[in-house]
Amino acid sequence: MRKLLFLASEDWFFARHFLPMARKVRTVGFEVAVAARITDHGTEIANEGLRVVPIDFNRGHFQSLVPLHAVKQLIQTIRQERPDVIHCIGLPLVVLGGIAARLAGVKALVLAPTGLGHLWTADSKRATLLRPFVRVLVGRTLNGKTTHYVFENHEDHKEFGLTARNSSLTFVSGAGTDPTVFCWTDEPSSPPIKVAVVSRMLRSKGIVETVQAVRLAISRGVNLELHLFGAPDPSNPTSLSTEELQQLSSVDGVWWHGYSTDIPGVWRDHHIAMLLSHREGLPNSLVEAAACGRPIVTCDVVGCREVVRNGVDGFLVSKNEITEAADRLAELARSTELRRRMGAEARGRFLNEFTVEKVSETIASLYRKL
Repeated sequence: MRKLLFLASEDWFFARHFLPMARKVRTVGFEVAVAARITDHGTEIANEGLRVVPIDFNRGHFQSLVPLHAVKQLIQTIRQERPDVIHCIGLPLVVLGGIAARLAGVKALVLAPTGLGHLWTADSKRATLLRPFVRVLVGRTLNGKTTHYVFENHEDHKEFGLTARNSSLTFVSGAGTDPTVFCWTDEPSSPPIKVAVVSRMLRSKGIVETVQAVRLAISRGVNLELHLFGAPDPSNPTSLSTEELQQLSSVDGVWWHGYSTDIPGVWRDHHIAMLLSHREGLPNSLVEAAACGRPIVTCDVVGCREVVRNGVDGFLVSKNEITEAADRLAELARSTELRRRMGAEARGRFLNEFTVEKVSETIASLYRKL
């Protein structure tokens, strides 16, 4: 039996998004192992019949210009596991894991950036220096006859000089969402109209702009509440601190609840989904909101516009345009019929494009060819 090794940064990230994919790949005839930093979800992964390989990986390694320690550790892991195929999840591991795989002699690579993240949104000198290197490494150096790419939107591949006609490219609608878990629910009673953000608490996710937009709408007489669900991420340079989040939620109409394990319950209790992110691979939280029939306000940026059709299942607003976002929130808040119509459109498109079955089958088709 051929062996597949997934490389992921965190066990919670893999368990949250990629377990269905791993299950499907096993049915194609692969033994599957998962190498990740293990915290609280190793047992959950192992219970799926997957071999768990702990690695001491920190996403901060990617911020270094010479992450030699991480590459060395990954080479050791790969040589111990001796996989036939390596599937690298997330841009840091696409880069570091891809280098390690080549140095360890593994030829079959599946590179899945998921999103380009802080490196593509930052204006820092370090990010400016790293981007051209990453473009060449991912698009040329790691490219080959046995390299396959998996992208979650139809724009990111262009950053690496890849064309959509390339047979080595596969496009998937995120990690896939289970329609029986994230099911349609009627919106809660109102007023007030409750807006929810489900995300890591990062500046790059537009958390500050979201608070400003909601506060502006409230100041205009719109009966709104904003509820933030998610934790800070110290590994990300744009993370808000606990103190900053407490300060943001100290104003009237804004609550920060921290991390939630009941996301279907979040959407059951809220009317509108919002994410003013600066860039995404494909925002899973918006897919889940759409699955539950919630209209969405998000930015007209890479990844987000993959989920929302402006004026159909939500609104796309310009990045950093607080007034425009407030206007769209007010429009949704004042019309129950508009929210219901857009929510129905969101659910319908979700069932056609974003379910876990559709995504898993796309990945299975890829692995049948390897």
